[in-house]
Amino acid sequence: MSKKQFQTEVHRLLHLIIHSLYSHKEIFLRELISNSSDALDKLKYLTLTDESYKGINFEPRIDISFNQAEKTLTISDTGIGMDNTELEENLGTIARSGTRNFVQSMTGDERRDSNLIGQFGVGFYSAFMVADKVEVVSRKAGTDIAFKWTSDGKESYEIEEAQRDTQGTTVHMFLNDEGEEYASRWSIQGIIRKYSNHVPFPIYLHFEETKYEGEEKDKKEVKEQKVEQINSASAIWKRSKSELKEEDYLEFYRQISYDVEDPMLYMHTQAEGTLDYSTLFYIPAVAPVDLFRADYKAGVKLYVKRVFITDDEKELMPTYLRFVRGVIDSEDLPLNVSREILQQNKVMAKIKSSSVKKILSELESLKNRDREKYNLFWKQFGVPMKEGLYQDFENRDKLLDLAMYKTSGKEGYTTLAEYCERMTPEQGGIYYITGGKENVLRNSPLLEMYKNKNIEVLILDDEIDEIVISAVPKFKDHELKSVNRSDAAESLKTDDDREREKKIEPLIKKIKEKLGDRVKDVVASTRLKDSPSCIVADENDPTVQMQNLLKAMGQAGSMPEFKPVLEINPDHEIITKLENAGDDAVVEDISLLLLEQAMLVEGMELKDPNAFVSRLNRVVNRSL
Repeated sequence: MSKKQFQTEVHRLLHLIIHSLYSHKEIFLRELISNSSDALDKLKYLTLTDESYKGINFEPRIDISFNQAEKTLTISDTGIGMDNTELEENLGTIARSGTRNFVQSMTGDERRDSNLIGQFGVGFYSAFMVADKVEVVSRKAGTDIAFKWTSDGKESYEIEEAQRDTQGTTVHMFLNDEGEEYASRWSIQGIIRKYSNHVPFPIYLHFEETKYEGEEKDKKEVKEQKVEQINSASAIWKRSKSELKEEDYLEFYRQISYDVEDPMLYMHTQAEGTLDYSTLFYIPAVAPVDLFRADYKAGVKLYVKRVFITDDEKELMPTYLRFVRGVIDSEDLPLNVSREILQQNKVMAKIKSSSVKKILSELESLKNRDREKYNLFWKQFGVPMKEGLYQDFENRDKLLDLAMYKTSGKEGYTTLAEYCERMTPEQGGIYYITGGKENVLRNSPLLEMYKNKNIEVLILDDEIDEIVISAVPKFKDHELKSVNRSDAAESLKTDDDREREKKIEPLIKKIKEKLGDRVKDVVASTRLKDSPSCIVADENDPTVQMQNLLKAMGQAGSMPEFKPVLEINPDHEIITKLENAGDDAVVEDISLLLLEQAMLVEGMELKDPNAFVSRLNRVVNRSL
């Protein structure tokens, strides 16, 4: 027997689960059955694809028994099993930084946090919510020796040799006072039908039934041992849609997603003909906690002829649809399909392409029939959907139809098609502004002219927008134009604007001299109405927002130093007074302040804040 200390992270995790999810402790049974199902899946796959496992006597099943008097509960399976090393690795430590991610994602809401256990692969430890001690006896398939892992879930665990007749794993729990309610036939049945009814292997409940025999006056109580299958053990996606109810779909979703919310949308496809496959996809109501993590867990499971292959394959869906949960089951793929084969397999490519089109089509249908619900979808998943605009050229037009944006013309979201319907005849394009937070963009001086001319501007306040929009030069026949760029307002110039430009040329020349190489150019603005100045990017340069994005990604060094185009408002009082200023030092201070205040509005850092403050103080002092 060897006694070992828990990894620090495991100890912390156990404390969190035991003390933070008290009212949702029933999920322990869901987690243990899920682990058994995974073990059966793995062995089933090996018996079909690996010669060394084909001779194993494999009868896939999960058995549950309990003893109410002794307050024990046992879950046993005939799956792949574990040796002593795997027991230590799987139950004594946690891979993939699971605990750290789990802790970071906890919200304090028990209902939501109970959902996280399965998502982060730490479900076994939920057993300690209901048990003072847990024993795990496991024998790995193809070996003759079994091992027992024992722990009270506090500081340490022990591993020793044990006996088990067949391969598989048995989890034996000594229930605490809070967990004794689960040593009950009806409690176990209720939990399994709620969470695990569609586990694709039979779950048998062993229980004792009391009967009475004999005449009324001489009745005798007889205890009879019974074994009853308590789940449907069917592949729901292979069943006809006509025989399934909505509750069947929702129950299966809860089983595969661990989500406490019902899905926003589900879609069931059974294709026959050139390709024979079934899919069942779900759109969650709330974004998964790891949606923006590089190591996100794929949400779609792959089966071949109802044999589970993998749930860790990110090739099954494009990354912009990584929030989709569900199942793909193909009749045409080989059982020993590898990741490399998946990436190159034409059958899989066609299934993936058809599945993506189906999902996008269902989202289009949702948008058209229930806009309020679609708005909720976009709030949750709009950012990853936008990634598709530069990832998925094949479906870009469909994605553009699905895309929604905020706009200066109205509250809420609008589609590009709806924007185009409201366009003024003379505006000549779809205008957008990128940058920081929504309220900052709505009040940007860059929008002043557009508001005055009653031209809507799309408010692109997601960080990803700056990259994505560059991949979308046009929508239908309408060019997309950034108001952050110097050439955006060119087509909207009037003869009066050009006259004012000529009039102010001497001052522009003077300001250019004072600013030197701090700017790329100084021009008279046609877009400003209330503000004295603004900065924009030259049409061939990256915008301020793109510069900030590259800096955040650590790639600022690959770009030349950003030099903005300074636009000044010929009609603003500051500019008209500056035209008549005779003091050269005053012209220099005001010129620099016009540039610096415009830079601050656009979220740029000033190279020398002290010089800016000194300059500002001099100007204030002169005005008093």
